[in-house]
Amino acid sequence: MNDRQIDEARSFLAAWPDTRAVELLLPDLNGILRGKRIGRRELLSLWRDGIAFPATGILLDSRGALIDGLRYGSDDGDPDYVCRPVPGSLVPVPWAKTHPGQCLVAVEHRDGQPFFADGRHVLAAVVNRFAALGLAPVVAVEFEFYLLDDTSGEVPRARQGRVPGTQRRPSGPRVYSLEDLHDLDPLFSEITAACETQRIPAGSIVSEYGAGQFEVNLHHVADAVAACDHAILLRRLIRGVARKHGLAATFMAKPFADIDGSGMHVHLSLVDRDGRNAFAPQPPVSAPEGYAQTLRHAVGGLLAALPESLAIFAPNANSYRRIRPGCFAPIAPNWGVNHRHVAVRIPVSDDQNLRLEHRVAGADCNPYLAMAAILAGVHAGLSRGIEPPRMIREGEVMKEAISLSPRWESALDAFDAGTLLPEYLGAEFCRVFSLARRHEAEAFHAQVSNLDYEWYLGTI
Repeated sequence: MNDRQIDEARSFLAAWPDTRAVELLLPDLNGILRGKRIGRRELLSLWRDGIAFPATGILLDSRGALIDGLRYGSDDGDPDYVCRPVPGSLVPVPWAKTHPGQCLVAVEHRDGQPFFADGRHVLAAVVNRFAALGLAPVVAVEFEFYLLDDTSGEVPRARQGRVPGTQRRPSGPRVYSLEDLHDLDPLFSEITAACETQRIPAGSIVSEYGAGQFEVNLHHVADAVAACDHAILLRRLIRGVARKHGLAATFMAKPFADIDGSGMHVHLSLVDRDGRNAFAPQPPVSAPEGYAQTLRHAVGGLLAALPESLAIFAPNANSYRRIRPGCFAPIAPNWGVNHRHVAVRIPVSDDQNLRLEHRVAGADCNPYLAMAAILAGVHAGLSRGIEPPRMIREGEVMKEAISLSPRWESALDAFDAGTLLPEYLGAEFCRVFSLARRHEAEAFHAQVSNLDYEWYLGTI
């Protein structure tokens, strides 16, 4: 660790003299932040030496339970690895009463080699492959989420705006409602301010199609790993500020059966060494659909990789409730221009800003792994010259037939049968990811839910 990096810790301590503790944030396999708190005095030693942490900090299920069958954390005695701070991530937590700091950490072996299951390292290895092509990804993330104002019952209730001057709830989804934003102005103003304090490049906030559903957009950045840092910290920030305002925020993919689910949309372009958009058409354009070969091959790779990638984009049981017709969520490996029913959308833009929007991942995904799977598909498409299927035209009415897996186990079967992701994410990572997700699937389906009683208790 060099002096410049240690200076980040020294500068933080000087700027925030009342901060007594710093929360170390370690994203696990599911994109859930685990970690520990350290005291103010320990911050400089964290920067110099790192801090010991077991592999089980990453290899947990969604409940925080150990995963049966992994030698990491069970058969091997759960040894400590080294967690090191992510440069630039040490910031205050303005919504917390005691004003702690927070810092992302990444896991390494004691010799400095990356730990294979740390999502930051998995993504960084995929990003590094683009250098040989003379290209670099530029990405932005959009998150949809629901606010809840009643979690006291068995089923939570989405927070809906009120008719001004009354407690009456208006009917309808109220998509793009400015009144709902005005109603929550203190909350969203604090989210914006907290993003500025934590250097998270948030942009617009809109009221989405589901009542109580909102979307926050992050700005494009030329560092895909940093973009995912921003994304995972934005989820924490929104949940924290919502709690302060007496609400709950959820990034579940499908928290309610009768209204739309929540996605994580990724906007992606590629720039060459001169900073030019590689997706922009180069005259004369004679290629199919009028798009540059680079863009078409990127789309072709994305769609070819989609069946085996779905288990990453939809990582838990609830994720698959979103994959159904009529919910503005992709249900087939297709692409189109200015069309929100497709898996890969080409938004309307000029050549300089021409990009892809990947719409498959749920808001519940691990951003690092989802981005790694997306970029793996793009890189494979470019390096192998994969042509996409026919493009869906703007305004085209599509036959809504599900060809992506609507069930968790079949998505995991496709993941296990895949050949592309093991090449890019690592064979051992893919083996462990599948085992971990199957462990959780078995535990989930072994439970007896209220629906069992509602459907069968009175008749069987």
